[in-house]
Amino acid sequence: MIPLGELNSLFLFSGKKKKKKETSKKKTMEASEVPVATVTQRSQKSVESQVGRIYEGFAKHPPDAQFRMLELKRENHIDYLKGGLRQLPSSFCILDALRPWVCFWNLHSLALLGESVDDQLQNNIVDFLSRCQMPHLATTYAAVCSLVTLGGHKALSSINRSEMYMFLRQMEHPSGGFRSLELYLIPYFSPGFMMVEKLMSGPATLQFLLVASILNILDDELVQNVGNYILSCQTYEGGISAEPGTEAHGGYTFCGVATMIMINQVNQLDLPRLRQMIVRKFNVVFNEHVLNLSNPKTNDWLVFQQGKECGFKGRTNKLVDCCYSFWQGGTFALLQRACSTIDQQLVIPVGGNTFEVNFNDIGHNFVKRRVEMEPLFDGRALQLYLLLCSQEENGGLKDKPGKSRDFYHTCYALSGLSVSQHIWSDDESLLMPRAVLGPYSNLLEPIHPFFNVVLERYHEARDFFTTFWLSNIIVL
Repeated sequence: MIPLGELNSLFLFSGKKKKKKETSKKKTMEASEVPVATVTQRSQKSVESQVGRIYEGFAKHPPDAQFRMLELKRENHIDYLKGGLRQLPSSFCILDALRPWVCFWNLHSLALLGESVDDQLQNNIVDFLSRCQMPHLATTYAAVCSLVTLGGHKALSSINRSEMYMFLRQMEHPSGGFRSLELYLIPYFSPGFMMVEKLMSGPATLQFLLVASILNILDDELVQNVGNYILSCQTYEGGISAEPGTEAHGGYTFCGVATMIMINQVNQLDLPRLRQMIVRKFNVVFNEHVLNLSNPKTNDWLVFQQGKECGFKGRTNKLVDCCYSFWQGGTFALLQRACSTIDQQLVIPVGGNTFEVNFNDIGHNFVKRRVEMEPLFDGRALQLYLLLCSQEENGGLKDKPGKSRDFYHTCYALSGLSVSQHIWSDDESLLMPRAVLGPYSNLLEPIHPFFNVVLERYHEARDFFTTFWLSNIIVL
């Protein structure tokens, strides 16, 4: 647990503001010379002002009051999430095609909080997911992770691995990317639609590999040319975009890095440049002893994605958003276990040999790998943003102050909270975190950094699909 006395040093909004010395000679500027603030600048200033007021108010309270303000409203979150699994208002009809995602967001959030659902609701969810039609890679991933999160023989055995393998092969594209769907036009994560032949290097590729990996059906045929496609999506900033020639994005960066680790080709990425991109999104707030800006190795896109608000943003010159606490924070968790490759690339050019491996074992072995370096971002500051600025008193978490709660942001904010709590774990004992902000009751379950499912449920599913299914060999 972090001493409350250290909190004020985490952000610049607290304490008395120093008055600038008045000078006898004041510089003036003609009105015509004053630059007009852009929409982005005005929005950023507004968000900083809102967050600043929250932090300033927090800093004025005595330690015991601050302690209560930092409490994770666990029971309220559980009530909110269980309500989303039973009855949704008519306004949710726009998410009809994303119902497997609604299942995953709520089930995963509950699992992070250490909560389960009753047998009847579990049976209803398994039955619903087994009836879903018009397959799509994104919803396939959501459905599989929902069943993994539920756990148990009924949920896991409801997945037809042979049919799944055939579906995944149909989604392959000669470029190394993957189609998300074949014939249909359906809503995706963000406003807009994904069309036939649409390639998504980030979500589609990782979803493809994660489904195949956790079901123990990932083979050489399924990963052919994947690495080259991901490499074509790494931008000049260092981050990874959805497809070649587009802007780097936190979600796609996480998916790209995880994909390259899973296929044993992470050394092909320019990791120092990637780290630099993330660093640029998180550097403004912290003292030099927290984030050593004088160290060129640390002046690496990821960390710079975490700004004055203490939360992460997803793209350059965009606003803070709590969901990136996982997408960016999760990338840090991946890079912490790839630091030796980063250090080698600082001396030796990008590339090198890859070795033959069993792809289905990589996810299992990676989570056991020792963390060889300190956290690349300040997990305490991220927890501060999530608990004070994103948390709704009545349950659920929101993008940022002024926004409304929703299941998506609740899921990924809690995932990011878990990552930031366990970021200091330096061995296989992931249940012994060293950085829980607020009451120790805030501690969430650890997650697998690839799959974003609770670690215990991942191990159960892996054991199931490597033992129970040994006698059920896929015949194509």
